[in-house]
Amino acid sequence: MSECHGVTDPAIGFTPSAGLTPALKRALNDILGGSAASVLTVTFGLSYSLLIFAGPLSPYLSYGITATFVSSAVLAVVVGLGSSLPFAIAAPDSSTAAVTGILAASVVERIETANLSTPLLSAVLITLGLSTVLTGLVLCGLGLTRLGRAIRYVPYPVVGGFLGATGLLIALGAVRVITNTPLHFATLPRFANGTTLSELGAACAMALVLYLTWHRSRSPFGLPIILVGGVITAHLAFWITGVSLDDARTLGWTFQPPPQAAFMLPWHGDDLARYPWFAVPDLLGNFVAVIFVTASSTLFNTTGIEVAVHREANLERELNVTGAANILTGMLGGYAGCSSISRSMLNFSSGGRGRLSGLTVAALSLLMLAVAPELLGVIPKFVLGGLLLYLGADQLHKWIIESRKRLSKLEYLSLIAIIVIIVGWGFVPGILIGVIIGCATFAFSAARVESIKYSFDGSEYRSSLDRSRDDQEVLLAHGGKIQGLNLQSYLFFGSANRLYQHVKQLLQERPECRYLLFDFKLVTGVDSSAAYSFAQIKRSAHDLGVELILVHLSAAAEKVLRASDFVGEGVAIIPELDRALEWCENELISQHQELAQEEASLRDWFTAILDSEDDADELIRRCHRIEVDAGEVIVQAGDPADSMHFILEGRVGIMIPAEDDRTTRVRSLGRYTTIGEMGLVSQAPRSATIQAEVDSVLYVLNTHQFDAIKAEDPALSHKLLTYFVSVMAERLTFANRTIAVLRR
Repeated sequence: MSECHGVTDPAIGFTPSAGLTPALKRALNDILGGSAASVLTVTFGLSYSLLIFAGPLSPYLSYGITATFVSSAVLAVVVGLGSSLPFAIAAPDSSTAAVTGILAASVVERIETANLSTPLLSAVLITLGLSTVLTGLVLCGLGLTRLGRAIRYVPYPVVGGFLGATGLLIALGAVRVITNTPLHFATLPRFANGTTLSELGAACAMALVLYLTWHRSRSPFGLPIILVGGVITAHLAFWITGVSLDDARTLGWTFQPPPQAAFMLPWHGDDLARYPWFAVPDLLGNFVAVIFVTASSTLFNTTGIEVAVHREANLERELNVTGAANILTGMLGGYAGCSSISRSMLNFSSGGRGRLSGLTVAALSLLMLAVAPELLGVIPKFVLGGLLLYLGADQLHKWIIESRKRLSKLEYLSLIAIIVIIVGWGFVPGILIGVIIGCATFAFSAARVESIKYSFDGSEYRSSLDRSRDDQEVLLAHGGKIQGLNLQSYLFFGSANRLYQHVKQLLQERPECRYLLFDFKLVTGVDSSAAYSFAQIKRSAHDLGVELILVHLSAAAEKVLRASDFVGEGVAIIPELDRALEWCENELISQHQELAQEEASLRDWFTAILDSEDDADELIRRCHRIEVDAGEVIVQAGDPADSMHFILEGRVGIMIPAEDDRTTRVRSLGRYTTIGEMGLVSQAPRSATIQAEVDSVLYVLNTHQFDAIKAEDPALSHKLLTYFVSVMAERLTFANRTIAVLRR
């Protein structure tokens, strides 16, 4: 990420002379805008040099200055000439400089640990060149394959944690620049002296001044004015206290003047032969960090510039151009960089619109190769160290403080955890664990997203088919038998299990449900674990006699559900919701018509028995309907006789025990017959088992309802008893005839 964000209109502008031609005016505006952007490039470049070439590398600071401004020049030229945003200014960035500094320190640490004779300078320059060339190749690959946009799928907390960690590393690097001592638990005693604490206090004061002034105004010349003011204030303090410049350098208040900046290509045969290639696997994490930060900064900064100037950039072109610039930079011994929001916006708001601005920045960067060493020799450490502290603190504030407002508690905790992991164990563990945390956080959050957008039933939501008034009344009265669920989002183990629990509760609360529709129109995908939950739904629905209908099911989702044996008997697939509703309504109306015909047939039968339609209706009201399958036992011998059965459809058999645990049918009863009336009257235990021989429909009158009839409607009770006697008389007559035949 860049040093400045959201800079759209600094309080500065240039008005070329009115007599100039339009082309000359544009060129002059580009030069002036590029010059203004160069102020930031030079200032930040010096601080980046100190950040990377610190500690054991401080004797080679002149080479670091060269690498910095060569990188700035090459990046400015290539990106300026090739970018889809002609006014874009590219250079090393605070984030890329931070990870590059970590990479350089890792190389030095491995060389010193192995006690090698490899020259530090050549090894570091080779490492920086390799990482930058590799970064450029990856960027070009992302641009050519159009995979660069994939980085936007990296979880936001991972990116935030990564960049927040770079901010902390910049701040820690600033402490090393100021004190020449890395900040660790083991080195804390070295900071317990007055001079070191004074230097750190002065750097913190400089960082605070930058925050209170330049952070808010973003004036193009505000930063150098503040830094020059800091240098003057420091030298004035030295003069007042009688400290000479040499004494200040001895005490560590100012930098030792480095030698003249020297340019050296790292690709010499002897240096390559003595390079510690065995350490490259250990450095892969740092290489990945450089690539990741440069790629993400390129995409994020380009997007930021787009938003600020309301112009659309070609992301693939930006990746290709930035990749080519980094390849060339790495071949010249520089380090990675990308387009900068702060410098690009400063150029744009200062009037720069063309590619000459980038060339101007490149020219002034090369000029600094001659000026920078002498300039650095008189700058107190706390001035540039304070600038680094400000940059690191600004980055930390952005990702630790401001991000808290945008992130959930779980996402924010994962961001903090990633920062701690990266600082404690390195970039590769931080990235890997961060991605795992991000995926787990996403799964947890996605599981909490309701997979049901809305639900409906057939009485309130119907098909577009116009129906008769009688059919509409049927649907109004019985539409609750049709239940529908409109699904959404991606269905996986978390959301699908919640769907299963919802369906179980729905079927419990709506026992009348016979058709359950699932509309997959808004579902983006289904995984295998979700298919298992649907298999559970199918089993629950089958046990309750509910048929499942799937609507708008995609081919991919159907394949997953078929693989789990969900799609099959009891599950119908219909392309459109309207047609599915029409089919369910037709089934419901047809069943109601059959039931109405059945009730009419039952009424006719009971009217014939009781010689009264009113009595027939009353008896129907007292009975409850059951359906039994062929072979199903209706009552078992020995059970209490607490009911009788009116057989409306089908046939049942009276079974008694026989030898060898078999049963024998002694009588079979068909439609319009009754069974169990003797038990209802005598309340004696069942003397035989009653079993359905075919699928049958029976109406049951239990003892509670029979007692209620006797108490509330004696006339109906008398008619029933008369009917029972007539039935028993007929059966007795039949039995007598049978006995007479057997006696012949």
